[in-house]
Amino acid sequence: MIGMMYLVLTAMLALNVSSAILLKFQFLDESLQEVNKRTVTDNAGVVSNIQAAIAENKTPSANDNRVLKNAQTVREQTADLVSYIQGLRKELIEKSGGMTEEGGYAQPEGNDIVANTMIGASNKRNGAGYVLKGKLNEYAKFLKQYNPNTPEKLALDGSEDPVASKDKSQKNKDFAELNFEETPMVAALAVLSQKESEILKYEADALQKLAASVGADIIKFEKIFAMARAESKTVAAGTKYKADMFIAASSDNIVPKMSFQGKPVKVSNGMGQVEFVAAASNYDADGNSKQTWKGQVTINQNGRDTTFTVTEDYVVAKPVIQVQSASVQALYFQCANELNIQVPALGAVYDPSFSASGGSAVKGAKKGEVTIIPTATEVTINVSSGGNAIGKETFRVRPIPKPEVIALVNGRPVDMKRGVPAQSFRAVKLDAVADEGFKQLLPNEARFRVTKWTAYLVRNNQPVAQEEFNSPEANLTSFAAKANKGDRVVLEVKDVKRLNYKGVAVDANVTVAPFNIPLN
Repeated sequence: MIGMMYLVLTAMLALNVSSAILLKFQFLDESLQEVNKRTVTDNAGVVSNIQAAIAENKTPSANDNRVLKNAQTVREQTADLVSYIQGLRKELIEKSGGMTEEGGYAQPEGNDIVANTMIGASNKRNGAGYVLKGKLNEYAKFLKQYNPNTPEKLALDGSEDPVASKDKSQKNKDFAELNFEETPMVAALAVLSQKESEILKYEADALQKLAASVGADIIKFEKIFAMARAESKTVAAGTKYKADMFIAASSDNIVPKMSFQGKPVKVSNGMGQVEFVAAASNYDADGNSKQTWKGQVTINQNGRDTTFTVTEDYVVAKPVIQVQSASVQALYFQCANELNIQVPALGAVYDPSFSASGGSAVKGAKKGEVTIIPTATEVTINVSSGGNAIGKETFRVRPIPKPEVIALVNGRPVDMKRGVPAQSFRAVKLDAVADEGFKQLLPNEARFRVTKWTAYLVRNNQPVAQEEFNSPEANLTSFAAKANKGDRVVLEVKDVKRLNYKGVAVDANVTVAPFNIPLN
């Protein structure tokens, strides 16, 4: 708050001063003075706490007495400097005519009075502002031995000030000129109040460090917030939700040490972040396993480390693996069986990986998609998420259904009893038709083709002509030219291939009885 007031003060000094602005300077000064009075009381209380803490120890050590003496010295030096600043305030007020009956200042502007008093008549640089500069910087040097975080200087010239150094008209001014040149009297009072606030702040920091060394530091909780702890974040409809609601707090002055299972825990804004992968080996009938974790929080209290133990119960739910597929009862041997494996309980953190025994697993493009190629009569799929094992699913493996080979002559299926006219036996095709159910489940695996077969023209049980083919279709016009009524054509299938999901032809291992087609 003090820092923001100083920024407001700096901005207002750059404005053309009106009576309204002068009144605001007075308000700002009075606000700072109220804050300073409370800080003085607080700092005095810290010294009293040091005395009380040492008094509780029946045999104070030399260090305890030295700490008390140092704290008293800090208070004395601060009081002297604050008294000097209060004297400057009184001098400026009196030189400008004092206070009015209404509580205001007789001459709130008084630029010349401020310049002559703080800078020096005719800008001789021998005014009280230069004495104040020396005292402020000497005080900073004195205080640094008790609090290393104290700045090197409390009175900065324009070139040293982070704001003024960026302003061409201000960066070449010294401390007195920067703060009191062309400055109304009420603004000068606000500047002095702001410097007093800085002094008291750094005094408070030094006293707190001294108090901490004898266990007399005051814990101030800057962050206070509400928290709730529920019995369970997942509640079934129709059941009661229960939670404890309470106030928690943290302090910037205390950095607690926290650990979980003997290892340090990252602490952010006073709160430790416990994170681990939940695991369990035994689950109850409902698929739940009750677990407990313990942590330790250590803070320095009354000069000693005090450790608090945190015990928290939690429940590990057994993840349920859901497998989605056209057929999940069994997989097909040496086929690309596409599955979608999900674990709803893991939600957005589900990061699956798969392996398989009795086959191979190929991860798909989308989360949970996997292709299983079985090489045994049973396949076990192992499911993990983020490197942690979730569970496994076992499937039976069924053989690929054999295709049915159909003979067509001139585009029509052959009637084996009636036969085909001898002179019209020309275009022949052997079509390998996949099982309809298998084709619907795995269309990319159900592509069969007769790749080798032999045709015989038979008369009186003796072959008259013979031709071999390496494709399903053939032209047997030569048979028609030779055929007589009563002859037969025998079609003998030698090999059937299946085109798998990779586009590779594999043996279908099909045995087909020869086709005996009578000619009439």
